[in-house]
Amino acid sequence: MKNEEKFYETHVFCCTNQRDPGVNCCAGKNSQEAVSYFKTKCSELGLKKVRINKSGCLGRCKYGKVMVIYPEGIWYHYDSNEDIDLIIETHLIKGEIHQTLKLNNDKI
Repeated sequence: MKNEEKFYETHVFCCTNQRDPGVNCCAGKNSQEAVSYFKTKCSELGLKKVRINKSGCLGRCKYGKVMVIYPEGIWYHYDSNEDIDLIIETHLIKGEIHQTLKLNNDKI
């Protein structure tokens, strides 16, 4: 295979899974709206090599809304648009890991 330029440098998978009523899930915490905000914010910032994807269950329901960013494989939990802004600024723009929002290995 030729060494061609990647279409996307970064893929962000955000859980939007809906579970039965009364069961903890990302969709129950408004993850659909959060993903829409995430996409809009990245577009506004001109982050063209970043793909924000909705995903099914990522298996980390007890940690609230979660995402995983590849190629690094870093997991984050988030509660608000402000948290998303911090992840965008720290991880996607600066290339650093936001330690406060990162899920530690013992949690994944």
